[in-house]
Amino acid sequence: MKCHMQCRMKCHPETSYSWLMQTSSSERNTVPPTSRAQAAPVHGGWLERRFAIGARGSSVRTEVLAGITTFLAAAYLLVVIPSLLATGGMDRGAATTAVMLVFVLFSVLMGWYANLPFVVGPGIGGSVIVGVTLAATEHVAWQTGIAIAFLSGLLFLLLTLVGARSVVARLIPTAIKLGLGASIGLFIAVLGVRNAGMVVANAKTNAFALGDFSKPGTLVALIGLGVAVLLQGRKVPGAILWSILVAAIAGVPLGVTKVPESFISLPHSLAPVAFQLDLKSALTISALPYLFAFFAAEFFSTLGTTLAVGGKAGLLDEHGNMENINRPFLVDSIAATGGALLGIPALTALVESAAGVEAGGRTGLTSIAAAVMFALVCFFVPVALAIPKEATAPALILIGLSMFSTIRHVPFDDFSDAFPVLAMVLLTLLSNSFGTGIAGGLLCYVLVKALMGRFKELPWGLYVLALPLAYYFWTVVGRH
Repeated sequence: MKCHMQCRMKCHPETSYSWLMQTSSSERNTVPPTSRAQAAPVHGGWLERRFAIGARGSSVRTEVLAGITTFLAAAYLLVVIPSLLATGGMDRGAATTAVMLVFVLFSVLMGWYANLPFVVGPGIGGSVIVGVTLAATEHVAWQTGIAIAFLSGLLFLLLTLVGARSVVARLIPTAIKLGLGASIGLFIAVLGVRNAGMVVANAKTNAFALGDFSKPGTLVALIGLGVAVLLQGRKVPGAILWSILVAAIAGVPLGVTKVPESFISLPHSLAPVAFQLDLKSALTISALPYLFAFFAAEFFSTLGTTLAVGGKAGLLDEHGNMENINRPFLVDSIAATGGALLGIPALTALVESAAGVEAGGRTGLTSIAAAVMFALVCFFVPVALAIPKEATAPALILIGLSMFSTIRHVPFDDFSDAFPVLAMVLLTLLSNSFGTGIAGGLLCYVLVKALMGRFKELPWGLYVLALPLAYYFWTVVGRH
């Protein structure tokens, strides 16, 4: 297998990207996904015609299980996002209902229109900007922050409609595309170990430190991690899903998983948060840096998630590009705009979608199945919130480490390609934002190539892109 891969890279470098990305998922098969998809039995039912399930080497059962897995991996956001927004004064109950609603609406749109296994929901970064940075720290009303996020969404939508976002996607150098999986994988893995309590932020040294492994929450995560490793090693279908459920059950006697007193409840009203935008305050010069912060971070987060998770699912071509990439871009730009109207900022295709892809999800049926789960949660909020973040942490750790392994495909023999990728990975870790990491990696790529006098290797579009990226780091990132 190794010899075959090396031969393929040397003899056919132009086809190496998709092959390597498709075989990087623990290399559990010696046949590339494209061959498995061709060999898969194709049934002529309505679902097959709509989602091409068999053509992508999947099945309805696998897609549904993958959707449930994605839901469980992303369910912690039902707690985290409303909590962050409530810090800035937003009604937490109404925000919880809004979060569930946007998950349902825009994940269905992603599955139906783009036919991709990506769940669409609010990113943590945008909620931090609105609830913590603007409202709690700089005393800017959350209504203004939501309005800024809305304007960013409109800008997204405009650029998508004119095709500018797909052009940028094709401008991304192959080396950066190869490093995207590693950069986002690191982000996911670090998120997992932090949720598990395995590492904590040390206030004195301003760095990570090992957590207390004897704490009940960390023990729950370790139990789930052990189950996940055991089942993955034995190739048990739905291993990640089973590990989450086992960890959640193990958390009951340890006091981590709280058994709800009531299993059914009606959702809160949306009225306190929906359509509360203060556009007048958002249309000021002082709001411009935050508009760019929303735009730049979410732009590259969506781009990175689409390419990295799409590569994990074997949906990229030999140049690392996705067919009809404007479709997921259009969905997330509509989501970023519509979500803000409902009171939830910065909707995007979430990296937690990698959990469903790892479980076998390959089509939009996965995201629709996840949306159904979020819809059901509207009436079973106590049950959904009973699953602690420590139970989902092992899934994020394993998925992140699996995606990080793709860094071995970066051409490290060429310093001008390798250094920007390593800088991107490091910046993702330091900034705790893969959007910032990807933006930094691209800017570093342009600078390194230019400093080495290799100007011909840089398309003119990258020079143009470098200007707003430089502004982003000089103003927005530098201020925080």
